Amino acid sequence: MKICLISGEFPPMQGGVGDYTHELGQAMADQGHEILILTSVRAADQGANSGYRAFPIIDDWGWPFWKKLRAFCQREQPDLVNIQYQAAAYEMKPAINLLPWRLRLWPAPRPAVAVTFHDLLVPFLFRGAGPVRRWSINYLARSADGVITTNEEDSAQLDTRAPGTPRRLVPIGPNVMPRSRAHVDRPAWRKRWGIKGDQLALSYFGFLNQSKGGEELIEALAKLVTEGRDARLLMIGGRVGASDPTNLAYLHRVQALIARHGLTDRVVWTDYLPEEEATATLMASDICVLPYRDGVSTRRGTLMAALVHGLPVVTTQPRVPLEQFRDGENMLLAPPEDPDALAACIARLADDAELRQHIGAGAEMLAQRFTWPAIAASTLEFFAELITE
Repeated sequence: MKICLISGEFPPMQGGVGDYTHELGQAMADQGHEILILTSVRAADQGANSGYRAFPIIDDWGWPFWKKLRAFCQREQPDLVNIQYQAAAYEMKPAINLLPWRLRLWPAPRPAVAVTFHDLLVPFLFRGAGPVRRWSINYLARSADGVITTNEEDSAQLDTRAPGTPRRLVPIGPNVMPRSRAHVDRPAWRKRWGIKGDQLALSYFGFLNQSKGGEELIEALAKLVTEGRDARLLMIGGRVGASDPTNLAYLHRVQALIARHGLTDRVVWTDYLPEEEATATLMASDICVLPYRDGVSTRRGTLMAALVHGLPVVTTQPRVPLEQFRDGENMLLAPPEDPDALAACIARLADDAELRQHIGAGAEMLAQRFTWPAIAASTLEFFAELITE
């Protein structure tokens, strides 16, 4: 198959959707398919050392984008166009939401169109848009030939919001792979980040935003320190992504909370790291803490990265039952937005080396369900069905 992936962000732009598109494109190309990636001019052509071809040519995700896509498809003739959808990645503009409808107006033969929903958050569109914003998401799903969701909760919502559209649930894979894990000098990396002796090193991986529980994380750290624990927190990766401007305001709130609790010397910001350094820094930590306000789910690439590195993870209870996430077996689960419970879970792991080892091993075993070859194979199978239909 010849497949065009559309993504509003792509490396070196920082963002989970861009990382996902890169990994998916590479994995599908490895399985023998021709992959084209259409993305922003702010990105770069990563395809020189990859199996896909990247086209960073879109300078406006508004209505002019339609014309560029039409010319691109006439030249390249893809079998299917796959929109990697997250509202912020497309500058909150509605052209992407109406794209499946527009493609259906093209004369035959036209490419099939599938939408991968990284979340169902509504776009801003314009002041006073109100119900139109939710309608724009529903219409995007209803007018596509097929949709992919990355988690059970979004899939259940689309049962009622787009009941007639073929759908498949395909989880997200890790956005950092432990390719150099066996060669990590853990003491040296702890020293690099100022972690001394047997200090408790916590890690948080990924950008900060409203849904990821940064404030609860800092409150939990403050409680641990008050209890007499010599803890440090590694904030690994870029502080905010390239797409959503609201993340910066949230970062400032978290930084203010750190200062208010007198934790500035205990929080280390690594900022963006190359993949090998991100792996080494994750491995230098003792416990990874990911307190998502909307609960743990299969749509979190940062969670998958922690799991594949075999880290003991403390996160939050899912909104819907998820049999694969097992409290005490492959992670510890605290109630969302509860810093005291979060701190208690961290303390429990900190005091029990055997439990840390057990949960780390369970995490690594769980990560085998979320490999990129398996994700690509499931996605390709679904695309083949859509093209045939």
